[in-house]
Amino acid sequence: MAQFLDLAGWIACVVYSTIPSFWLMIHPRAEYWRSRKRSPYFVLLPAWMLMWIIVALLTARWRHAVLYSTRWSWIPAVFLFAAGFRLYAQSSKNFSAKQLGGLPELISRHNEQQLVTAGIRAHVRHPVYLAHLCEMLAWALGTGLAVCYGLIGLAAITGAIMIRMEDAELEKRFGKAYAVYRERVPALLPRLGRQSSS
Repeated sequence: MAQFLDLAGWIACVVYSTIPSFWLMIHPRAEYWRSRKRSPYFVLLPAWMLMWIIVALLTARWRHAVLYSTRWSWIPAVFLFAAGFRLYAQSSKNFSAKQLGGLPELISRHNEQQLVTAGIRAHVRHPVYLAHLCEMLAWALGTGLAVCYGLIGLAAITGAIMIRMEDAELEKRFGKAYAVYRERVPALLPRLGRQSSS
């Protein structure tokens, strides 16, 4: 069972760690992708799967390196998994599946161009990315695999760059409304304490 969980954790972290890189293919060239007649997903999804293979090949030799091994680590991991799933559920409220899939960023004829700042997005601008982070942390904490922690580092670096680019693209799309929202609401970690009413 432990071997299966280690394998599942490594694969999950490989996939999650490449999500920011997937979006880095999109945000700097959003106009280009929108100008294409065919769906950009015909190019982007295979490119993303290729990233999985590359990252898996690059990290495979370290996938058995264990920092610690205890069943007790799965207790906090379960809470992180639950937090991630709750964030995913909250993220889908007031937000369509098409918006979650990035269709407004990629397809020009897609008309769903609305800025959503209610629900979970009143507390954090990018709750889906926070959910991804919770899931990666859960796998890393539970398995104790060094490779999972390394992949979290990769995701953090590429994710920080990607969030800046995504914010810039959203500000270009929604103008001052997004700039005000960005100033008021943190990107990933909700502020503790009272929220200012504005």
